[in-house]
Amino acid sequence: MAMRDLVLIPGLLCTEDLFAAQVAGLAGIARIIVADHRRQDTVAGLAAAILKEAPDRFALAGLSMGGYIAFEILRQAPGRVERLALMDTSARPDAPEQSENRRRLVAVAERKGVAVAAREMFAKLVAPMRAEEKVLKSAFLEMAEATGVEGFARQQSAIMNRPDSRATLAVINCPTLVLVGSEDQLTPPEVAHEMARGIAGSRLAVVAGSGHLSTLEEPDVVTAELKAWLEG
Repeated sequence: MAMRDLVLIPGLLCTEDLFAAQVAGLAGIARIIVADHRRQDTVAGLAAAILKEAPDRFALAGLSMGGYIAFEILRQAPGRVERLALMDTSARPDAPEQSENRRRLVAVAERKGVAVAAREMFAKLVAPMRAEEKVLKSAFLEMAEATGVEGFARQQSAIMNRPDSRATLAVINCPTLVLVGSEDQLTPPEVAHEMARGIAGSRLAVVAGSGHLSTLEEPDVVTAELKAWLEG
């Protein structure tokens, strides 16, 4: 099988390290670009910047915030996306209480540093049984520090103001994987089911025992799912 071009988009406060295991595991079947999503404060701006750097045609996978940007890429350039993976994400817009909490976290980061906000967020990002896992927590905090306060503020602004993507689901016609951790507290399995129902012919994969950061929590399982999606 010919090598595929694959664009990966990380989640909030995450860098290319979010996909380290997948980049290594898929190296034999895909040429991979991990997008930088720290430099614009709208999903439209982020999508346009990623499209500028992307190959003419590519497979696209986004986790959490990366999924929000993936929906915008589909709106801007649907013909360039060969296949789609939506991971631990949602097609819904931000709820008012979510936006309020985002503004609060940005204020915490601006006053006390991004690591303080990241530490507060961590327990909700992983399966409850992993809330005290030091290696996992350290990996997330390192990514948060690399993102920085200004990058975090831009990302939160983009997330808060993202459009409702539920109407986009019905027009997606490329092979699509919807993946979610069974213990995802932020975009739980019912949200993934909603997306899978809305995308004709999509496949739903529920990763047992994983929370929102599925690529880090169950890397081998996620890599296998992405490999099957790319080769399908």
